[in-house]
Amino acid sequence: MNNPLGIWHKAIKEKNTDYLRQILADDVVLHSPIVHTLIEGKKIVTLYLMAAFHTFVTSEFRYVRELANEKTAILEFTTEIDGIFVNGVDMISWNEEGLISDFKVMVRPLKAVNLIHKKMEMMLEMQKSVS
Repeated sequence: MNNPLGIWHKAIKEKNTDYLRQILADDVVLHSPIVHTLIEGKKIVTLYLMAAFHTFVTSEFRYVRELANEKTAILEFTTEIDGIFVNGVDMISWNEEGLISDFKVMVRPLKAVNLIHKKMEMMLEMQKSVS
């Protein structure tokens, strides 16, 4: 069985999105703070998480608190993007095979949500044009 939380932390530390293919279930669901519908399926969730990596994971990104058990983790993070402080929570659940099946991101304050929306939109457009 995978250690999805350990691999997730390694992906963040190394800023390497290649690990996503290894730890996401085919039927993974993403709850985004900027999209009002569920994002479903490994391919599209991978695209969104890749955009999030490029948006959130700056030199200022830190996980500041972690609560975890056998199948879920809640990770509180802080970062700074374009001079704006961002505080958020990743809520991650994984299945029996150790693959992430549900990923929810919550972000505050509103100023940060608006900035992230703008930056994520740009990243996703760039990824679509490359694909």
